[in-house]
Amino acid sequence: MATYASYKKLTGEELADGSVDGADLAAPLNTTYGVKWFYGSPGQCTPGCCCLWTVPSGVKKLHLQIWGAGGNGHGACSCNRCHHYMGSSGGFYNTKTIDTAGGCTYSVCAAGVYRCLSRECNGCRGCASYVNGYNLSNFCAIGGRRGESQTSWNTSCFSQWCCCMNPGNNGGDWMQGTHTPHWDAAEFVYDRGFCHCYNRSGYTGGAALIGTVNQQSMRGCWMRCGCWTVPYGNGGQGAMTTYCERCCGQGGTGGGGLVKITYF
Repeated sequence: MATYASYKKLTGEELADGSVDGADLAAPLNTTYGVKWFYGSPGQCTPGCCCLWTVPSGVKKLHLQIWGAGGNGHGACSCNRCHHYMGSSGGFYNTKTIDTAGGCTYSVCAAGVYRCLSRECNGCRGCASYVNGYNLSNFCAIGGRRGESQTSWNTSCFSQWCCCMNPGNNGGDWMQGTHTPHWDAAEFVYDRGFCHCYNRSGYTGGAALIGTVNQQSMRGCWMRCGCWTVPYGNGGQGAMTTYCERCCGQGGTGGGGLVKITYF
């Protein structure tokens, strides 16, 4: 009986070019394993990426990971008083592992972003990402919390921690949020006939597992609007001013959502 030790061993140099092709080899593992990302173009107004995806032949299991879009940033919306800002947060994360079969189709949507209430005191929550199809029920990741701006300094300087959610929330195995930024502070000064709110600072939240922190700060500026493009899933920048009399600054949109499908 032949043993492994008795098999003839060949090196690549001993094989003539073209003597072995793909038809002579067993199917490699990577023919039924892969990763597919879905995302839209970054920018101030994008529909994201929504499509119908077909499971490749031979695949029996999917590991789905989705991120909602980040919340929109606040505007600078009032005159005659210093503003009080709370940054927007990143999109939520949700994951699910399911059985499937080659040829099954799934509706996949990585959330887009739009200029909602960009000049208002409060922005809008980010849009949700989702996947629908066989062995899934209401599977989605909600968008990040909106940024907020107001002139009442009686509001507590709080932040919100939305970390782990109960298993099964929004149709997933495990859903997670991120830390919502706290209300900022300012140095109030009446200087040369103008009301100033010097030394403003704040930050926006990132998306769970992939997010970045986007910090904003300035000492003195009439108005700075939020940037339009931020990383995927990140909260949008808000407008800021250090003058009480200045208003109508425009907040930026959050980063679009993401969907990642790993198939086996």
